[in-house]
Amino acid sequence: VMKLNPQQAPLYGDSVITVQLTEEDKVEDDVVFYLVFTGSTVQHCTSTRKINPGSLETISPGHDCCETVKVALCASREGHPVLVVAEESFQFVQDEAYDAAQFLATCAGNQQALNFTRFLDRSRPPAADVDFLDEKVALAFRHLKLPAEWNVLGADQSLTDDIPRETLMHFAARLGLLRLTWFLLQQPGGRGALSIHNNEGATPVSLALERGYQKLHQLLTEEEAREPDSWSTLSHTVHSGDYSVKHHRGLDVYMLTAEA
Repeated sequence: VMKLNPQQAPLYGDSVITVQLTEEDKVEDDVVFYLVFTGSTVQHCTSTRKINPGSLETISPGHDCCETVKVALCASREGHPVLVVAEESFQFVQDEAYDAAQFLATCAGNQQALNFTRFLDRSRPPAADVDFLDEKVALAFRHLKLPAEWNVLGADQSLTDDIPRETLMHFAARLGLLRLTWFLLQQPGGRGALSIHNNEGATPVSLALERGYQKLHQLLTEEEAREPDSWSTLSHTVHSGDYSVKHHRGLDVYMLTAEA
């Protein structure tokens, strides 16, 4: 038996999983371990890295639905067949960050909902919490299957720029969410949102300036601004048909995802 820690991951993946090996699995250095996650419609295979003789580390894949999947620990050695050395179950769950991303995606054009997000700001969470929120919600947003017509400004494109209103970009700028802001900038309507004034006459750019978020202000105003450092910038994904391969540079872990 192997022990997985934790035994669950958010749907959008990208969290670290530690694999504790049992005594009999602690083998020679030339053995390579893989984890195979088998879901109802998708299968993932991840490489691992050794932390010490008794434990491995990998990155959880992003999954297509909430479910419990089977995880097989496979050992491979040159000139030998691949062996399944242990099996365990693992759960993909919808966490608060995923809920938040879904909520924000659906309320892009909804003024009441966006005013509710302003209410959240009164509590001014500490910087470490903001950083955590920013990272997780941006990862979750990236994983959402947004409809083709999705727009940062909502579905109603007939609204002109001079109607004062809240936008998702105001929300991200007000809290100082660098990575979410970057993600929204790449989406349809993202750049357009920068010049929209809310009822107080503030734009996302003026909010960033007024709150002293220098990096965020640069991101919104400089043409060569680069993507903020985050867990997601450490990974690179290549899609081909029903397959995708992702490389996580931070841990040097590869992940193959295939539709079963």
